[in-house]
Amino acid sequence: MAQQKLHPDAQKVCDLIVASGRPPFETLSPPEARQAYLASRPILQPDPAPVAEVRALEATGPAGPIPLRLYRGQGADKGRPQPALVYFHGGGWVIGDLESHDQICRALANAVPCIVVAVDYRLAPEHKFPAAVDDAIAATRWIADNAASLGIDAARLAVAGDSAGGNLATVVALDARDRGGPRLVFQVLIYPGADMRMEFPSHARHAQQLPLTRAGMQWFIDHYLRGPADKADWRASPLVAASLKGLPPALVITAGFDPLGDEGNAYAEAMRKAGVSVAHERFEGQIHGFVSMGRIVADAGKSIAMAAAALRQSFHMA
Repeated sequence: MAQQKLHPDAQKVCDLIVASGRPPFETLSPPEARQAYLASRPILQPDPAPVAEVRALEATGPAGPIPLRLYRGQGADKGRPQPALVYFHGGGWVIGDLESHDQICRALANAVPCIVVAVDYRLAPEHKFPAAVDDAIAATRWIADNAASLGIDAARLAVAGDSAGGNLATVVALDARDRGGPRLVFQVLIYPGADMRMEFPSHARHAQQLPLTRAGMQWFIDHYLRGPADKADWRASPLVAASLKGLPPALVITAGFDPLGDEGNAYAEAMRKAGVSVAHERFEGQIHGFVSMGRIVADAGKSIAMAAAALRQSFHMA
């Protein structure tokens, strides 16, 4: 394969990170890293688009209420139940929240249009694995169980997430398959973490590639997992699940200059081999996190449009 080049937009982001003097995540405490992550929002993300409705909700969780935020996109009819997307934010299970991915959720809600429900799952290291998984599963079940009162069509429910959120979306889909529900019609997995063992060539090839270096990824994993044994648990590494048969159709988006690129590619291929309908889009010149960098990276808008088109089709709205 010909040597790919970093996209000029991606290079611009990397140059900005260097110029800002932001310390590497692995040199920060989790609270410091959360602040640094939020500080990057106005620089990298477009202004959040207006939506028809935004509502704060709480799901019943295994350790107490799980905060949710419901977005009804412009054009999503309030008079009848709407399809819905449950969204799990990225941030290595350590950083990120409802605010960090507000812009993406609004963009998706309008572009489909549909209802998007963002999940504020518990973060590590205060809450180690499998806390985030347990919250993601509980929140999805609660949304399905309360669909009628939320104006959601429970027969048209999908899951999505980026990075750590993509990992959680895959695990929610596996759990729903194994426990007989809720029925999910689609999954959007944006550069998902799929294998905590970090043994793919891209981990070495892009070890120093901003914004997510190999050392940074290791920092996230060390904060999230209780110990090395957790790496072999399918809820942490969905690629090691006994079977991927019977999962909902998926759109997998990966980036060519991403340490996680190869594991996302491998997960897409493994689902395909298991008979799952998979559309896999590789943005070869892009970096990890590009979908939330739409102020600078034009491919962010393309990927949102791509996800919206796939969701529209899965919701039979085309």
